[in-house]
Amino acid sequence: MELDETDKQILRILQEDARTPFSEVARRIDMSSATVHDRVNRMEEAGVIQGYHASVDARSVGYGVSAFVGLRTDQGREEEALAHLAGLPEVKEVHLTTGQWDVMVRVHAEDTDALRELMFDHIADTEGFARSQTMIVLGTDYEADGLPI
Repeated sequence: MELDETDKQILRILQEDARTPFSEVARRIDMSSATVHDRVNRMEEAGVIQGYHASVDARSVGYGVSAFVGLRTDQGREEEALAHLAGLPEVKEVHLTTGQWDVMVRVHAEDTDALRELMFDHIADTEGFARSQTMIVLGTDYEADGLPI
């Protein structure tokens, strides 16, 4: 789907606050609410807009530890291993990468004991993973919610 400048304006507004009513979006870009609604529906159907989410502070809901996990996979076993990771509730992101690690995973755990259990009982013993390295996040100075549009 080709996005025009109006679509991009709508996306910027919704990224800033996904709860912005279409009437407010329409007012800000000088367009009718019905047209904004149609454009948003079109972007949803095309997969440009993939959902609407609440941004929740991990610590507030009991996840005191975040970590990045670098994984080396066995050749030909990647699909099974990636499917397993996607099914773990503590896994927030899974990325195929170049370099030292084939896969980088971002996880959240209640504490270091829970992180250890996640690593040893649910990730390290997974068929298809040859090696891992866990890097605990000591602090997050900046984390963007949206994309630069």
